[in-house]
Amino acid sequence: MLTEELVVDARLPVGPAISPDGRRVAYGEMPGRTIWVVAVDGGAPPRELGQGIDPKWSPDSRYVYFRTEGQLHREPVEGGGRRSWSGEAAAYLPLADHHTVAVLSPDPGESDPWVWSEAAGRHRLRLLDVRSGEVYTPEVFQGRHVAEVAERPGGGMLAVLTQESPDPGDLRPRLHLFDPATGETRELGACAVPAGSLTWWEAVDGWHVAYVATTPPGPVGGNAVLDVALTDGKHRNLTEGLPFCPLTLTSGGLVLVADGLDAAIHRLDPVTRRLAELLRLTGQAFWLTADADGATVAVARSEAYEPRSVFAGPVQGPLVRRTDTAPELRAIGWGAQERLSYRGHDGLDLDGLLVLPPGKSRDDGPFSLVTFAHGGPYGRWADQLLLQHHEPAQWLAGDGHAVFLPNPRGGQGHGHAFAANGTVGREEWQDVITGIDLLIERGIADPDRLGIGGYSHGGYLAAWAVGQTDRFKAALVGAGISDWGMLAATGEFGPFEAALGGSHGWEGRGPHPHDERSPISYASRIRTPVLIVHGAQDTNVPLGQAEFLHRALRWFGVEHEFVVYPREGHAIAERNHRIDLLRRTRSWFRRLR
Repeated sequence: MLTEELVVDARLPVGPAISPDGRRVAYGEMPGRTIWVVAVDGGAPPRELGQGIDPKWSPDSRYVYFRTEGQLHREPVEGGGRRSWSGEAAAYLPLADHHTVAVLSPDPGESDPWVWSEAAGRHRLRLLDVRSGEVYTPEVFQGRHVAEVAERPGGGMLAVLTQESPDPGDLRPRLHLFDPATGETRELGACAVPAGSLTWWEAVDGWHVAYVATTPPGPVGGNAVLDVALTDGKHRNLTEGLPFCPLTLTSGGLVLVADGLDAAIHRLDPVTRRLAELLRLTGQAFWLTADADGATVAVARSEAYEPRSVFAGPVQGPLVRRTDTAPELRAIGWGAQERLSYRGHDGLDLDGLLVLPPGKSRDDGPFSLVTFAHGGPYGRWADQLLLQHHEPAQWLAGDGHAVFLPNPRGGQGHGHAFAANGTVGREEWQDVITGIDLLIERGIADPDRLGIGGYSHGGYLAAWAVGQTDRFKAALVGAGISDWGMLAATGEFGPFEAALGGSHGWEGRGPHPHDERSPISYASRIRTPVLIVHGAQDTNVPLGQAEFLHRALRWFGVEHEFVVYPREGHAIAERNHRIDLLRRTRSWFRRLR
């Protein structure tokens, strides 16, 4: 029997990292924050190293590094004595000389109060000598926040990504080169935003640095691989016009992409500088990692009825599962999960998923239907096991509902044009309602028993939906947006939110474009019972968004419940809170029966 405890206690691998020699994979495990190592060839069972996060390998593959609060650790993979160094390490990278670790950390002793103009919280690049324990801080990139570093294969030059501030909404990232041996730096210009997944790769004309960012001009739209040849320093989009979306880069010029409901591994061609597919991966994939020459890879994957596991093997396949951290889920009878293809109101090709109650087929319909929208909006539903509180398809199906998981325009998996096509609350909403009507027409969904929900941008779509129609009998708004103008002013990603909403609140007296796209503007129309859930410490979508909707619904006398989880951010993490949220979710949608 599927219970709340079975869902939240399932152990899942995170952040796999393959050793440079391609023989082993280190990975974390949640919940519990434990580091494990497993052999790529399956010749030995996984071995626990201890508590920690963010595993990385030494260049000689002899040691695994990992972090705990206030400390960096190094553990010999063959066993032996652990070494530890005190000090905050927001990020780190063991370097090829075997004796140095690049560490990103803020200066100690920040002042109280916080002063925006005094560079509080900016990470600086530091070099830790693991033999002596001494830390050297090069006097480079003064006043800028160091966000990411990547070392050229074989050692030497570092590619360094900086921002003007630690603010996630910083629109002024820059790329640099830094030689730790000489202290010399070189500017490689402004980056597209938000830049990340910094990687070196070698083309026929020499070394390049590539990164993933929103397709220029950004910040709204699909991801792209931006490439910088060291010969000229120009930033070129290598994925323009392609029908899929890059997710991450890794060594050997390998690229993990979202491709429809699935994923794939591509390689940057050293001659054409285009992506060439090497291996398709059914379902969802995360954290592609490769050995030193890109011949052996590991990735975390989930398929429709299988929880996330680490798979490893040759880059062109086959990849073999090397972890089995949640075998208890294999005994559960899941609802049938179907892939959907349909056309939007204007003929655009769309996809999504349909999950039926366990043991049921379409012929047993019509069912109560819960539509669950994905976050982002630059997210997607892939054909994976969808069980957790923020993606509760199988959880709700187990309570007798059919669940529709639409991938409307604005999301990932179909290239930049698809991601940039449409306005929040408009075309994307039409894509969702078109899919619901199709399921009603086919006898799968009961038009009198419809519900809708989602988290983050999915919560926005749920709040938007109930202000546009009274067809839904229940709604769940999780960490959702009710007012784009307020979010642009108070959320972590202000410029991104302003681009989605269409304006800032300080652009004259208004009305503003964001008012037309904000659910709060239509609160007087809401008749649907709404469950509002939010983390008290959410800085991505601050709690005020939920309070605004709650007060409006209370003012208009709309049935609703407002639940705030203390100590939680944008994601609900504490075990008791996740159990409570799963129970509330099922209970709320039982009014569709």
